[in-house]
Amino acid sequence: MLITVYISLTNGVFDISLKDVVHTLLRIHPEHDHDLVILKFRLPRIVIAILVGMGLGMAGTVVQSLTRNNLADPGILGINAGAGMAMVVFLYFFQGKVKGTGLAAIFAMPAVGLAGGLGAALLIYFYARKNGRIESQRLLLTGIAMASGLSAVTVFLTLRMSAQDFEMAAVWVSGSIYNANWKYVLSMLPWLVLLAPVIYMRSRILDLFQLAEDTARGLGASVEKERAILLLSAIGMVSACVSVSGGIGFIGLMAPHIARRLVGFSHRQLLPMSAMVGALLVLISDFIAKSALAPIEIPVGIVIAIIGVPYFVLLLYRGRRA
Repeated sequence: MLITVYISLTNGVFDISLKDVVHTLLRIHPEHDHDLVILKFRLPRIVIAILVGMGLGMAGTVVQSLTRNNLADPGILGINAGAGMAMVVFLYFFQGKVKGTGLAAIFAMPAVGLAGGLGAALLIYFYARKNGRIESQRLLLTGIAMASGLSAVTVFLTLRMSAQDFEMAAVWVSGSIYNANWKYVLSMLPWLVLLAPVIYMRSRILDLFQLAEDTARGLGASVEKERAILLLSAIGMVSACVSVSGGIGFIGLMAPHIARRLVGFSHRQLLPMSAMVGALLVLISDFIAKSALAPIEIPVGIVIAIIGVPYFVLLLYRGRRA
């Protein structure tokens, strides 16, 4: 991560030496050009990439543990699509009406994303239940169907936008953090600071969810209550991430798998490692997105999808052989 941050800070259309970066950050004879490039463009983008990767990595770990399905992912389950559709609806009806730097302007989009993600999750939760329990296969199929329907509504609304708003919404839906700024950092940071400890303090509960529900209850876990808390926390993290980065998928799928190969299955180690791996994946993908065809920029979600789709197929193939 440190190497990737260093490369992202110093390389680009305007190359900057490490010495200039240090002088700018420590305010030692700062230059206007360096201030503009580092503090306004590159550093906020790096911070958001780290936060988004950490949030999606942890949320993916929670979703896979709750469903006992290693192919589950917030994007595949429709949570991303629900949050994304709510964001597009917000942009469609209220674009330009929430302005300024007050609390309403800063926290409006994450709140809207949370409402959309929660609504999608509740629908999926309702249709995936059978005989009072959630079946992993039904949850996955319901999530895929819900994601397809919500994505169709999102596309319909974007097509009805003006040309300028359509271009912005299309890039955002694809997953992009090119418009990163410190306001976006401020809007999503409280959600992660609040929800990450809630999830981490339930590491033992997540370990118990790997067992049968009756076994978990016998060991003293309040299964339904803990599932609701963990699911809401994961939805909140995903919604906060989607509100600033758009529809970035596959991080919640890949990060937990890579983390398990590094630290094993104990969630006390797995959760922070998933967050670190997710952050690294988004950092690397964002650097590729802005550098591969410079000065043209590819949405980071497309780069991650290019990596994630073969990885998903590989997991399916391994599961079939097992």
